[in-house]
Amino acid sequence: MAGHNHDHSHSPADFGWAFLIGTVLNLTFVVVEAVFGLIANSTALLADAGHNLSDVFGLLVAWAGAALVKRKPSARFSYGLKKSSILAALINALVLLVAVGAIIAEALQRLSHPEPSNGRLVMIVAAVGILVNGITAWLFAKGRHDDINIRGAFLHMTADAAVSAAVVVAGYLMIMTGALWIDPIISLLVAAFILWGTWSLLTESVSMTLAGVPKGIDPDQVSSALSKLPGVEDTHHLHIWALSTTETALTVHLVVGHDVNRDVILRQARAYVHQLFGISHSTIQVEHLGAEAEHHCHEGHHNEGCP
Repeated sequence: MAGHNHDHSHSPADFGWAFLIGTVLNLTFVVVEAVFGLIANSTALLADAGHNLSDVFGLLVAWAGAALVKRKPSARFSYGLKKSSILAALINALVLLVAVGAIIAEALQRLSHPEPSNGRLVMIVAAVGILVNGITAWLFAKGRHDDINIRGAFLHMTADAAVSAAVVVAGYLMIMTGALWIDPIISLLVAAFILWGTWSLLTESVSMTLAGVPKGIDPDQVSSALSKLPGVEDTHHLHIWALSTTETALTVHLVVGHDVNRDVILRQARAYVHQLFGISHSTIQVEHLGAEAEHHCHEGHHNEGCP
């Protein structure tokens, strides 16, 4: 007997307005930055405008992932398109890594060929960038711990705010000292900061894409917890994977004594994994003690005790 539980209480929060406001703010800033980059004859501002345009793309990818998660299941996609949010997080992690590479390449080039620019104008525009990216990051701050897709959007905006802050600091120090090497050195430090923040997003999204056990869930603890239910003698065929960036699925076989009520143990097991581990989609099969050995014999596993 198998039981299925599809509790949707862990459905993702709606960040539609956050995506809309963030996209409009950042797209407007890209246009402003490009215009002032031309006025100030600043290749740095023009390059940063291109970088910010990639962040608009990142927001749109995360937005699409969050929207596709809500699509209803179909005959072909029985879980809907929930993994879209995982793919969006992975794409955003890869885009962030590309951005880090671009920052490093530009910084190294400026170290070898330093170029003066209109420092005050660059500082003013970068200060506006801190405001725009800071507001956008704040819009996603509350969801960054529970949803790696939202964390991807948050990291994009935080990274941009950090870059803009570095530009302001570097611009001020260059005006005060005249040392042109300060700007690329600070850029390299910012690149290291972004890489540090992106690594966990990348590894977690790759693990989820490959149907790995979500971070924060220990399969041994899940098996141990289920084994402690009254009447459960053993657990096997335990599989745990991410359906989306906010929902987890589980399948397991429970071996129980002959006097155990299967309906009761199914309800208890579903509630247990939901309350203790936040697993909202569970498929649980209950077997009577001795059925597992018979099952293995039928599958061709002729161990000791098989006829």
